[in-house]
Amino acid sequence: MLRHLIQPLDFTTTEFEELFRLADDILLDPIKYGDICNGKILASLFFEPSTRTRLSFESAMYRLGGEVVGFADAKVSSTAKGESLQDTLRTVENYADIATMRHPKEGAALLSAKAMNRMPIINAGDGGHQHPTQTLTDLMTIRHYKKRFDNLTIGLCGDLKFGRTIHSLVRAMNRYENVKFIFISPDELKMPKQFKDELKEGSYEETSNLEDAIDKLDILYMSRVQKERFVSEEEYIRLKDFFILDNEKMKKAKEDMIVLHPLPRVNEIATEVDSDSRAVYFEQARFGMYIRMALIIFLLEIEVEL
Repeated sequence: MLRHLIQPLDFTTTEFEELFRLADDILLDPIKYGDICNGKILASLFFEPSTRTRLSFESAMYRLGGEVVGFADAKVSSTAKGESLQDTLRTVENYADIATMRHPKEGAALLSAKAMNRMPIINAGDGGHQHPTQTLTDLMTIRHYKKRFDNLTIGLCGDLKFGRTIHSLVRAMNRYENVKFIFISPDELKMPKQFKDELKEGSYEETSNLEDAIDKLDILYMSRVQKERFVSEEEYIRLKDFFILDNEKMKKAKEDMIVLHPLPRVNEIATEVDSDSRAVYFEQARFGMYIRMALIIFLLEIEVEL
């Protein structure tokens, strides 16, 4: 059966756990998996700029013994000539075994997946909508440091309106027991109603004050204000420095709170915080490669023994 990963709820929590166990095993013994994708090709299709996601996917495939084809700029694809996205993907399906795609338009990954006959599609981010592999990365990091997904209070801070990583994480964590969300943002960048409506009653609160909320948190998920999502330059400039996490604010946090960030950061986390043991965002980026290795194996239906 052809499977895709378009949004986090495409996989059950049991399947999530299978992926995390596989990623843990790869992390412990990467040589064991060094040629498991020999002869397989990943199509890396990035219609929108990316550093971490694109490179982690490509590194993941190379480390599994596979090959990579694709592009990092929509201008070099045939869509620049007017070819439809579906036709592009139908063509790529003839050359690759699996594809990862980032696109600026919401719903582009789902549209592409519906056109596929034999190639799994992995959504690497579609507009301000979903970013499920970042969610897997976030969950693996939470699992590593917190050893659980239930009974947690998560603060999500910054651009909650356009933040696809935040939208995806909230949907995924909402499936676990006794998870509370604190949405921390200016009024202009609040969590969209459509995502709040999916949450359990009483499971979230909203504030515009990071300092008042930080001492309640088990996890603080910071995000940048995304310049590329704004129509108005003035609006972006006004909001971009609304929240800055620094050592003074970290003094108020729990000793075992962890700070996550999908990166890239601009200035929403001061560099002085990097040396705090609770700042795990660069380790989070490293976990991203291993969970993507596990995901490629899973979607290609390659059998492994753990």
